[in-house]
Amino acid sequence: MPQKIRNLPDREPLDRTDRELVALLQQDARLTNKELAARIGLAESSTLARVRRLVERGVFAGFHAAVAPWALGVGLQALVAVRLSRNARDAVERFRDHCRRIPAVVAIYNIAGQDDFLVHVGVRDADALRELILGSISSHPDVAHIESHLIFEALRGPGATGAVPAKHAAR
Repeated sequence: MPQKIRNLPDREPLDRTDRELVALLQQDARLTNKELAARIGLAESSTLARVRRLVERGVFAGFHAAVAPWALGVGLQALVAVRLSRNARDAVERFRDHCRRIPAVVAIYNIAGQDDFLVHVGVRDADALRELILGSISSHPDVAHIESHLIFEALRGPGATGAVPAKHAAR
């Protein structure tokens, strides 16, 4: 299921302790419950209950390992801006679903503005990028225009940023 960005839901806001837990887990999702409890000054049982509640509420979009691109044979990354020939729901969904089946796609952003999508791709080299764009993206029947942007450096996480820093979240 794609993660959708929407207006803030009508949910109970995070308190200071929950924001601290989120910030700690954003920095290192491998922290044990014992380490979390010690850092925020709560009992282990209370900390575990809070983390479980945050998971149940959907505060965490997931837990994953950040893997160095080179370890997967990725030597080149790009953002491909895509403009569809028409911006109807069926065309948007068709193109999004098409991109989800392309192994080189890292992330898909349905955006507002002149372009309809930004597609983050990771490939072996420039030849592989050319083949991906010509063979899989621009050949899609709903695509009217593409523009690719090479990524020289990608920084993610709190402070870089790729994640919303919990310490500065709206209260």
